[in-house]
Amino acid sequence: MTKDVITVSPEQNLLDVKHIYEKKRWHHHIPVLENERLVGMVSLIDFMYNIVGAGMNDDHEVYKKLKVKDIMTQKPFYLTSEASVEDVAKVLSTQYYHAVPILENDKLVGIVSTADIINYYLNKAI
Repeated sequence: MTKDVITVSPEQNLLDVKHIYEKKRWHHHIPVLENERLVGMVSLIDFMYNIVGAGMNDDHEVYKKLKVKDIMTQKPFYLTSEASVEDVAKVLSTQYYHAVPILENDKLVGIVSTADIINYYLNKAI
């Protein structure tokens, strides 16, 4: 599980999301927090669908006009910190999700991606 999770708020502009996705080795969804509560998720697909035609130009109006709340998936699926690795693997194997936020007492404590699960099982086999 990645514990140092990069998050955004519903009121942030898409430009902030663009800059997150431009980072090296970024591959999973971005949790959306409001008052420290998980209220949504932004996937790369959500982002790309909404910036069609904007390209990489930071000055394009879509990056300033649209907010995270305009593109996020509301009421996202999550698991609690009591879930096992196998529980998360089963969810990710359905291919409906590529990352699962993990909550403890309604607070985000981490996120598990398909790559995290693959690495876990590869390291376990060694």
